[in-house]
Amino acid sequence: MRILVTGGAGFLGSHLCERLVHDGHEVVCLDNLFTGRKANLAPLLQHPRFEFVRHDVVDPFKFEVDQIYNLACPASPPHYQYNPIKTTKTSVMGAINCLGLAKRVKARVFQASTSEVYGDPEMHPQREEYWGHVNPIGRRSCYDEGKRCAETLFFDYHRENKVDIRVIRIFNTYGPRMLANDGRVVSNFIVQALKGEDITIYGDGTQTRSFCYVDDLIEGFVRFMNQTEIVGPMNCGNPGEFTMLQLAELTLKLVGGKSKLVFKPLPSDDPRQRQPDISLARRVIKWEPQVRLEDGLARTIAYFRTQVG
Repeated sequence: MRILVTGGAGFLGSHLCERLVHDGHEVVCLDNLFTGRKANLAPLLQHPRFEFVRHDVVDPFKFEVDQIYNLACPASPPHYQYNPIKTTKTSVMGAINCLGLAKRVKARVFQASTSEVYGDPEMHPQREEYWGHVNPIGRRSCYDEGKRCAETLFFDYHRENKVDIRVIRIFNTYGPRMLANDGRVVSNFIVQALKGEDITIYGDGTQTRSFCYVDDLIEGFVRFMNQTEIVGPMNCGNPGEFTMLQLAELTLKLVGGKSKLVFKPLPSDDPRQRQPDISLARRVIKWEPQVRLEDGLARTIAYFRTQVG
């Protein structure tokens, strides 16, 4: 197939492009390089079935393709809060442009949504039918509500125009090609430990997250995109739940060094817990994560050793 990946030079997008080329497809990667990097695509840039196009999804685009994966949007708080209006436009206009193209060329279109649509959840673990507990006017709202609106658009295009959609909700994912400055907890802890700096924990460290290694997530993407039983939304993430303290201690154990843990106030609207219910993914696509946190962290640390001077 010929497949378009928006946000294809980013952390997740570059891994997806690599997987799709490996599977024999032609891949067009669209990215404005705000948080994506051409270096992430180095293994692909000379490949005959790969094409990179520098373009912003807020502006319309036309390609003849069979499938579209929409991954375009900054996904870490420092990046999506840098220009919150642009973040909302990227989610909303990007979705409209992908859906309009899918309608015209009759392509199947995939939306990379997020567990952030659940906000600070009152249901634990989170199931797909949960509507969420989201602040619509906070610092994180540009991302949370942008992604919620994108889901609305996907389902309206599906109902009104019979567009063939797939909507997946991604939970915390980590691995090689994360940005060192993206403000996410895994990269923060690893970079601080490698530099011998204090490891910063926000709050008391008892808040929890679930961490999925990138290879597991991409496998989930491809299986979900190519099944025909459901359109979603479907959770994709690792149901193993860890406190921030546990993650910090494991990172220190793997990196070594003498970093100390320091505690700072919790940011506003930061969820206390986040854990996916992946019953639907287990049933429909026979998927669950295979990479243990310790193994995935070791691979991620090895990558950051090459990046952090």
